[in-house]
Amino acid sequence: MTDQLATASLRNLPELWAAHLPRPARDAHKYRRGHVLVLSGGPLNTGAARLSARGAARAGAGAVTVGSPRDALAANAAHLTSTMLAEIGDAASLRSFMDERSPAAVVIGPAFGIGEKCRAFVEAVLASEIEGRSATVVLDADAITSFEGDADVLFGLITRSEWKVVLTPHEGEFRRLFADIAEGPKADRAGEASRRSGAIVVYKGPDTLIAAPDGREAVNENGSPFLATAGSGDVLAGMIAGFAGQGMPAFEAACAAVFMHAEAGTRFGPGLIADDLPDLLPAILRELL
Repeated sequence: MTDQLATASLRNLPELWAAHLPRPARDAHKYRRGHVLVLSGGPLNTGAARLSARGAARAGAGAVTVGSPRDALAANAAHLTSTMLAEIGDAASLRSFMDERSPAAVVIGPAFGIGEKCRAFVEAVLASEIEGRSATVVLDADAITSFEGDADVLFGLITRSEWKVVLTPHEGEFRRLFADIAEGPKADRAGEASRRSGAIVVYKGPDTLIAAPDGREAVNENGSPFLATAGSGDVLAGMIAGFAGQGMPAFEAACAAVFMHAEAGTRFGPGLIADDLPDLLPAILRELL
């Protein structure tokens, strides 16, 4: 563990979260195993959402839907088989989907596009009713950057929402939301970011740190340099949603996903691309279960 992580209170090992791993009941059907919605970018930016969707499915989610703008439907349809596809082009259609389908987890951000549309989608999800059930949204990449300079707006949405929120910033994205605490021990920064935002913060890096608003922190020590490849973070976002969508508590879901994501990178080794990661999960899950 590096000196900057010395204040972290827990090591991210399976004993922290293995008891919470979802185990499907004998009478389970696909929606009882968790429905995850992943929101896609435009026609030239669809791959990241599909990586997230595959990560969610391989984490065990029973149903995964990619929500796509109309002009990206054909691109997504050409690559999806077991994953469902829905036309979601604006905040109104997203609200309708949320009301009708009640997904247990949502991923917003991977290659979605930065700006007002992304902010409106985040607001639409966080304002949607969950009626006492467990529901988690993972805000990654463009969903984080879209609130640069307006972090308090995002934090206010989180505070007023019934949804559990997981933020997954890398170093640059962390600075966009938390510029005034971007220096010092990483564990201290992650903990303060979580308390300030009201979200679970997955502060990505060689030693990813997971922090919860209640003060829990875990440092991940099995990181792999082979994960430094485009799209690996998109898979991680989907994995977190996949576990949380099955009812796993959000902090434990984030810890489990980070650990297994890193384990998958180590097992594959040289030549890894993000597309390889989801298919490594079944063997890792089988061992843990």
